[in-house]
Amino acid sequence: MSIFAEASSFLPEVVELRRKIHANPELGNHLPETTAAVLESLEGLDLDIRLSERTTSVIATLHGAKPGKRILLRGDMDALPMPEDNDLPFASKKPGMMHACGHDSHTAMLMGAAKLLKQHQSNLSGSVDFFFQTGEEGYFGAREVLEEGFFEAPNAPDAVFAMHITPLLKAGVFTGRPGPLLAAADFFQMTIKGKGGHASMPHDCIDPIPVACEIVQAFQSFVTRRIPAFDPVVLTTTKIEAGTTSNVIPEIATAMGTLRSTSEKSRNLAHEGLAQIAKKVGEAHDCEVIFEMDKGYPVTVNEADFTEFARQTVIDLFGEQGYLPMRSPMMGAEDFSYLLQRFPGAMLFLGVKPEDSALAAPCHSNRMILNEEAMAHGVALHAQVALNFLRS
Repeated sequence: MSIFAEASSFLPEVVELRRKIHANPELGNHLPETTAAVLESLEGLDLDIRLSERTTSVIATLHGAKPGKRILLRGDMDALPMPEDNDLPFASKKPGMMHACGHDSHTAMLMGAAKLLKQHQSNLSGSVDFFFQTGEEGYFGAREVLEEGFFEAPNAPDAVFAMHITPLLKAGVFTGRPGPLLAAADFFQMTIKGKGGHASMPHDCIDPIPVACEIVQAFQSFVTRRIPAFDPVVLTTTKIEAGTTSNVIPEIATAMGTLRSTSEKSRNLAHEGLAQIAKKVGEAHDCEVIFEMDKGYPVTVNEADFTEFARQTVIDLFGEQGYLPMRSPMMGAEDFSYLLQRFPGAMLFLGVKPEDSALAAPCHSNRMILNEEAMAHGVALHAQVALNFLRS
């Protein structure tokens, strides 16, 4: 029986777990219901279970019959703080929470891979870590577990692998690229302090509102003139707030936004330049400006050799039509980046477009749905990547 056929035989269990998690989403690094569902699904597999103390992440390890290399497969488990507007029998039961990024499917596929690989344990040389991770959606879940030391020697993996669904790509097709796959995500906030007064007498005041607007415009000029065109950043100011009524010039204006970059060089250049612009434009107008940049996840960088290994594994399983090369990075961010900073590996995207393409909605949409049949492809690839790597 082929690996894909084996994976397909586990699909009912994978779908059941995915729907259970989808109906009961949880946020952040403490996911007691989700973790309990995962541990229940792994019962009877006789895996070496380690539990994070900082989070409710689970590392379940399958040891082969012989010693050898070690590979980590990762699936994230947390949901998003947003409503679901899908009429599904397993739609979210929790107001303001939804699995809109597919982490429920990531978790379920990883569980399926654990069950599949258990059947091959007697032929395995080495170990497979199944990392069920919390807190990917902005809570630094991967970094937390790394800092706890779970992946230090003798438990350090020789390679790491993950996949992420995308509802906008044909179901069952994988895509990826060597090098930068996803962007670094940083967030800025800015306070511009002027001098308040009557709106009819701005000469007696220092109005922070036009200064805030000028800074935002200067940011955009900086991005297009000081950042290399072939190593770009995306800067978006998402909120400007000031004032209380029509005839009062406020003392303070605030702004915030996000910076995305695909290299540390451009990321650092942007950090330095934006802070300088904010300060100097403020000084030109006698305003005090407090500019803060909070670093989020780093760039997700696929190691070239492992990406090629994963690509060839897809092609061996599903043919040339099973893999579509990505031309450029996506500007979303992933905390799998922390694992890729430490260990060679890669992340691929798995297409899960619904059969009715008119229903396809992107990740983070309140109407995101996926083709559950495609999860068999994910289970199969997880398993085949591990099998091929451990015998290479």
